[in-house]
Amino acid sequence: MKMLLLAACVACAFAAPACAVPFVPAADDVVLERLPERTDPSLKRLRAARLALANDPRNLALAAAVARRAIEASRENGDPRYLGMAEAALAPWWHEVAPPPAARVLRATIRQSQHDFDGALADLDALLRADPSDGQALLTRATVLAVRGRYDDALRDCAGLAGRTMPLVIAACRATPLSLGGAADAAYRELTDLLARPGVDAGVRVWALTLAAEIAARGSAPAAAESHFRAALALDPRDAYLKAAYADWLLDADRPADALAVVRRDERNDALLLRIALAEQRLPDEAAAFAAHRAALAERFAAARQRGDSLHRREEARYRLAIERDAPGAMSLALANWDVQREPADRRILVEAADAAGDTRVAHRLAEWDRRARVDVARAADRP
Repeated sequence: MKMLLLAACVACAFAAPACAVPFVPAADDVVLERLPERTDPSLKRLRAARLALANDPRNLALAAAVARRAIEASRENGDPRYLGMAEAALAPWWHEVAPPPAARVLRATIRQSQHDFDGALADLDALLRADPSDGQALLTRATVLAVRGRYDDALRDCAGLAGRTMPLVIAACRATPLSLGGAADAAYRELTDLLARPGVDAGVRVWALTLAAEIAARGSAPAAAESHFRAALALDPRDAYLKAAYADWLLDADRPADALAVVRRDERNDALLLRIALAEQRLPDEAAAFAAHRAALAERFAAARQRGDSLHRREEARYRLAIERDAPGAMSLALANWDVQREPADRRILVEAADAAGDTRVAHRLAEWDRRARVDVARAADRP
């Protein structure tokens, strides 16, 4: 169950900051930064497991345990270095054409987190050819397919989960493709009916509450959306995706001070730093902080480009448009991002950037895609 949930949550992971200016240490033993192991016992256990794995690197069971916890830590902390740990744990099998299933599904999850959706789907397709009943692979593939806008295919994989996991997981799997494909009210009712039942795992509940909040927000139900966001945040105040989604909703509701309160202490995470700056931009008393955070974002995006990191395109497009007022630059980034992922937030920044740049071709392109994908345009607009 934990990995089933993890497969879905990792798709929404936010990248954490890189250093603004590359720094080359003078010696190998220079400590650049300490990860938050002292305050998280599970990270201490991860470190111990990594040390054990170093002495037995082909121990697949141990490698899988290390990779799972590292992927989880990346989602919780918004720090992509943990994804590097996960990949390193799988190093003996990473480049194999047909690695063992336990390594392959984790490789797919890591690739998914890195936006290598084609690579992830190749691994997941192979796993499901070998075992069509693999629930973990079904949920992970459904998540990737939904991100790519292949809603009918995603729903077929969700249907394959029947009898393999709890009903709320299946409802959460179905929620995005249903809500964006013309059945938002049905998806919302299914989620909220199952959320009312007792005894649901806290992690699954946070996931489902976040989905319910997003559907309610797209359906112009502000009281319900905020109720779901608050309930989810009370259960997991560290979830980066949840905090970003709630902050965006508050910004749309013209409540920048409340948005800032949600993300104020999350400067390490690029996606959350963007929300901090967007909130500060609207608050006169935060002018000095906004200037500093604006500069930090510019440096981080520049560093990401130097590394060839394309994970930040949606965030950088939004930064370009809302903060730097660079509509052509924002549209270029949004178009490149749209070629990779097609969630409501991706659509929104593309439409807004194209409108600001005065480009009408994007509207025609989206209309054709909407027709082929049978998208509920009103629900996919990602507006309050």
